[in-house]
Amino acid sequence: MSTRNGAEAAILVGLRRPRQRRWEVEESLEELGLLAEAAGARVLAAVMQEREAPSPALHFGRGKVDELARLAAALGADLLISDDPLTPVQERNLQRALERRVIDRTALILDIFAQRARTSEGKLQVELAQLSYLLPRLVGQWAHLERLGGGIGTRGPGETQLESDRRVIRRRIREIEDDLQDVRRHRRLLRERRRDLGLPVVALVGYTNAGKTTLLNRLTGAGAPTRDQLFVTLDPAARLVTAAAHQPFILTDTVGFIRKLPPQLVAAFRATLEELGEADLLLHVADASHPRLEEQMSAVHRTLQALDLADKPVVLVLNKVDRLGGQDGGLRQLLDEGGIPVSALTGEGTPELLQRIEVALKASLLHVRVLLPYGRAGVIGALYERGRVLRREDRPDGILLDVELPQRLAGLVAGLEA
Repeated sequence: MSTRNGAEAAILVGLRRPRQRRWEVEESLEELGLLAEAAGARVLAAVMQEREAPSPALHFGRGKVDELARLAAALGADLLISDDPLTPVQERNLQRALERRVIDRTALILDIFAQRARTSEGKLQVELAQLSYLLPRLVGQWAHLERLGGGIGTRGPGETQLESDRRVIRRRIREIEDDLQDVRRHRRLLRERRRDLGLPVVALVGYTNAGKTTLLNRLTGAGAPTRDQLFVTLDPAARLVTAAAHQPFILTDTVGFIRKLPPQLVAAFRATLEELGEADLLLHVADASHPRLEEQMSAVHRTLQALDLADKPVVLVLNKVDRLGGQDGGLRQLLDEGGIPVSALTGEGTPELLQRIEVALKASLLHVRVLLPYGRAGVIGALYERGRVLRREDRPDGILLDVELPQRLAGLVAGLEA
């Protein structure tokens, strides 16, 4: 599945439909170029075609494909990367027409993930996404049989091998899914242990390369690897934040989001993304210096909605203000709406961010009065461990408690309110 074979020379191509604004497609192609470079390719050219609708056979128009073939020959390109997803048929037809390898944005992102995954969990998740992507494309691996024209003489070993490959991949997918179930159980145990500490959990979310890991390092003193590249962080991390005069909390880092995030990745990384669902607060880290800040923020919002996390409390962190050179970069409205300007690199704004986190965590707390029978010692112990008991009264019919606890623990006291 790797797209790397030395430094491959690539041409990028995207399709602009009537309802799309030109700058949106240009911005997406520019991002595709960054992804290609992150995968190890050299980008030679970027081409855009305006078309009413994709061609079922080639995605692009026949004339544009002929133009791409001439351009690839003139520039010495050996790879074409489509910014839009291609069906297996379109991919196969384009490769025949261009006589060069053709991949789409999804395959490119999967390649980057394959290069960057370090832990066994990350490698399993990437392999699952790759196999799910490859399965419907297997027939292309047997395209050499098509020269026989079909019919008598084309059945038998080739067809058997194709079905055999499909069975092998499906079996491997089931094995990985079973292994990832074990990962999910392990992560669930880790989350339960964190809950037992009674500490709130804050999760970093944001567009890839927005500076989430740098911010985690700044707030926790961790040494997680960072680079000015897309998708440096794939494997989640959890660290304790113990700033003076502030409530301690656990800060988690996860994989960054991107426009056109492949659905295979969302499904494969479900075990990792479950960390977000357990968080008391999300920190949406955005690159304040990026010219398409609002578009990147919208992509993050759409991904959170797809993960059913749109209702989570969120603090907007406008990172990389050190790159603005004293200008607000058009951030005034976001600042007025509560965004916190910071520089994870220099530390500017982090005291204000910690204060906002503390306020937001307190606002997310549930204040309840419960009457617990004396036989519910387990619940009483859990409330003392995971919440904050403000007042206690021992009565003949039970223990009356005024408790402050995170919203996610409301199930502990369901039906026990006094």
